[in-house]
Amino acid sequence: MNDNVEILKQLSETNGVSGHEKNITTQVEDILKEYTDEIKYDNLGNLIACKKGSEQDGPKVMFAAHMDEIGLMISDIEDEGFLRFTSVGGVDQRTLVGQEVTVLGQEELQGIIGAKPPHVQSANERRKAYKMDDMYIDLGLEAEEVKEKVRIGDVVTVKREFEELKNNRVTGKALDDRAGILVMLTALQELKNIDHKADLYTVATVQEEVGVRGATTSTYGIVPDIGIAIDVCHGTMPGVSSEDAAELGGGSAIGFGPHVHPKMFSKLKDIAEKNEIKYQVEPSHTPRGTDAFAIQVTRAGIPTALISIPLRYMHTSVETISMKDIKRSGKLLARFIRELNDEFVEGLQCF
Repeated sequence: MNDNVEILKQLSETNGVSGHEKNITTQVEDILKEYTDEIKYDNLGNLIACKKGSEQDGPKVMFAAHMDEIGLMISDIEDEGFLRFTSVGGVDQRTLVGQEVTVLGQEELQGIIGAKPPHVQSANERRKAYKMDDMYIDLGLEAEEVKEKVRIGDVVTVKREFEELKNNRVTGKALDDRAGILVMLTALQELKNIDHKADLYTVATVQEEVGVRGATTSTYGIVPDIGIAIDVCHGTMPGVSSEDAAELGGGSAIGFGPHVHPKMFSKLKDIAEKNEIKYQVEPSHTPRGTDAFAIQVTRAGIPTALISIPLRYMHTSVETISMKDIKRSGKLLARFIRELNDEFVEGLQCF
């Protein structure tokens, strides 16, 4: 396992549900501090790591990738000790039955998600998918012990080990968007011995999965000249149209749509072609769903771009990506920073 795969494994397996990112924040700070000059936090909890450029008062560029993950929250504790729950972010409830979970109560508690088995369901029940209201978490503890160690409002994550697959592909939970964190690290590694004029702010944002909140506050505080959101998009798989997905291993998916400044799109595309970096184009009719929207509309507006990593099985515990796409995306962003100058930034003020 190479170093960056090991780092992604650590990021994937660390708990960090939206609004409860403390554990993952520590991990991200540890991996970014070697390559940046300053790390600070804003009041919402965003981690902001700055790498200074060589030019005083040079352009300010913000990379943003969210470090939070979807999860569950305890909503009720039944007399028998079973835990009822609700979702934090866009959880696909159809994937939950039979999952192992970690309940972050007074201590970390291991449990499973169960539901009424089909053997004792009515014929009508067997024809329907389980709803979240039909499920519960079983910790294997006596009811009194459950009530001592768990509180309503405690968060829950799916327990899943990160795995390497064939063909440079990996699978695990929370690769949306821990893969984006690794893209930022890869870009910083590329820039370690490269002169660049711009000050680069790499921001690990919080609470993206519940409304792009972290990108909103961090962009407002930094006020960058340029913002680039790094996230994931749907990867090709059976039943998904190629118009709605990008190929795993096909390179960075450069976003194009109302959330992306056309000159930013063209610049990234030109740099990819000039440096023979494999890329794809991700057309999108709506700006919502990533940190790009929050960056774009902050203050008087920020020229914004979006780089996405193709990912299969989004918002499940077996999200799957290609490590090649992470490496290519980091390289593309590093080349963009190296070439950035005041003339290009000033040209963004008009279309």
